[in-house]
Amino acid sequence: MPLALAERSNLIAPSATLMMAAEAKRLKAEGIAVLDFALGEPDFPTPDNIQEAARRAMQSGQTHYTPPAGIPELRQALADLYTKRHGLPTQAAQTVISNGAKHSIHNALMAVCGPGDEVIIPAPYWVSYSDLVKLTGATPIIIETPESSGFKLTPEQFSAAVTPRSKLLMINSPSNPTGVVYSRGELEALADAVLKTQVGVLSDEIYEQLTYNGEQPTCFATLRPALAERTITISGVSKTYAMTGWRIGWAIAPLAVAKFMGDLQSQETSNPCSVSQWAALEAINGPQDSVVAMKEQFTKRRAYVLERIAALPNVTCIPPGGAFYAFMNVSAHFGRTLGGKVVTNSTEFCLTALASAHVALVMGAAFGAEGYARLSFATDMRTLEKGFDALERFLG
Repeated sequence: MPLALAERSNLIAPSATLMMAAEAKRLKAEGIAVLDFALGEPDFPTPDNIQEAARRAMQSGQTHYTPPAGIPELRQALADLYTKRHGLPTQAAQTVISNGAKHSIHNALMAVCGPGDEVIIPAPYWVSYSDLVKLTGATPIIIETPESSGFKLTPEQFSAAVTPRSKLLMINSPSNPTGVVYSRGELEALADAVLKTQVGVLSDEIYEQLTYNGEQPTCFATLRPALAERTITISGVSKTYAMTGWRIGWAIAPLAVAKFMGDLQSQETSNPCSVSQWAALEAINGPQDSVVAMKEQFTKRRAYVLERIAALPNVTCIPPGGAFYAFMNVSAHFGRTLGGKVVTNSTEFCLTALASAHVALVMGAAFGAEGYARLSFATDMRTLEKGFDALERFLG
């Protein structure tokens, strides 16, 4: 008899973004030139000063176990960062360094959610949210936020979704996949609605430094004095510093939650990579010139992408206020024959675009939003040009 899987094996599916990226790599291995817009990964190299900090760490012997929740220097640097930049009084003991922000989210959910709990998630949402909730035994409650409302959760929608079982609200601004940035006023209205309940908040702020056209990110925990004790803030170095492979994310949480997350991590993975932690310390404390330079490039790419989307037949897109994604409404093409196939949903649209036009996108269905396709513009201009040329031919 084969070894039987546990029931939880039925709760999750492979990440759609990684699945599309893997399919693109398979085609590339066959010699096909694929224009890949699937992964949310900056194409820039990690800045030199950060690489040099990693080399210094290795040469000085910082290659052994560290405390499970992270090196004291990095935890203190984060406490100082949130205290000074965001105005959120933070102790080092409230910070937990993990193997990427996804790991931080998993540990946070494990800390506060369990069987019988409900977690409110506005859709469109990042592909991993609902599956990570399911792994805790809790139930994701998906609230649709339509394009007509700017893909933003309203206080009324939140309040209507709350039940005695509601444990947590997950919010992401700037958003993956839409690029939407909630204004401070919109977040304050949500905060007031939250404080009328017993619900906590997990605020994913990984794209906090990537905003455009004067949009300003907001640290949710700072909006009202009572929020800090019921908010877990998630961020990391992956997007801002082009450090996706270094795998360093963090959580800022109430003391009891942070302690449990550190204890859990001590049993799961031990510490995050020691060298990566020293590199992350340099990223936070060192020069920020590279962040400005990368943001300038993203700003140019965003403008180009919006110009090209406007020229695509029957495709619309809300201009992203942050991150590096365009969430395109492609539903007008459902029912058409594209690439020799009748396309009826976003999955078929993206798979056909990959097979026929060799353009890799991610289907909106993976983000809880049928009818859309996500395009990452975290790639060079030449690739963007070729990609939109191919999309124009595909749709025409």
